[in-house]
Amino acid sequence: MSNDSAAAIREERGDWMARHRELYLQSGGAKGHVVDLSDVGGHPFTTHCMIRVRGRKSGKTRIVPLIYGDIGGEVVIVASKGGADRHPDWYFNLRESEHVDVQIATEAFRASWREPKDEERHRIWDFMVSVYPPYLKYQRSTTRHIPVVMLEPVASIDVFRKSDLQSS
Repeated sequence: MSNDSAAAIREERGDWMARHRELYLQSGGAKGHVVDLSDVGGHPFTTHCMIRVRGRKSGKTRIVPLIYGDIGGEVVIVASKGGADRHPDWYFNLRESEHVDVQIATEAFRASWREPKDEERHRIWDFMVSVYPPYLKYQRSTTRHIPVVMLEPVASIDVFRKSDLQSS
């Protein structure tokens, strides 16, 4: 997929993503965890987490809602960016830190992260495609290798708040 096509998707879904994040934040995670994505090729009950990262250039706090899966107690997220030719900014920001903050529904935690390799990565990728089938189309539409990230909880933290976004 060209970056122009990905930009069109982001523009179309951008407002939706902002509203989704807002709902998740305002409700403390009671709303926004499960979303119907059947209109875009996903499942009617698709689970979403939020990650909180610090911008590597701006230093500002970023909160990003993402589809997730769970394998053996590790949370799995995918840096798809809708099949764009460039990784999402959150992925570049994540790579600059040893830990990432994660919220799933009304629970939040600090997590260590890793990228699975080889056969493990293939197995986890297949699992995530079952969670959200459009990932397969995204991978076919770009020449980049879409990263899969595993998150392992290390400590409980407070749930995210809208005021977190004003941090710099």
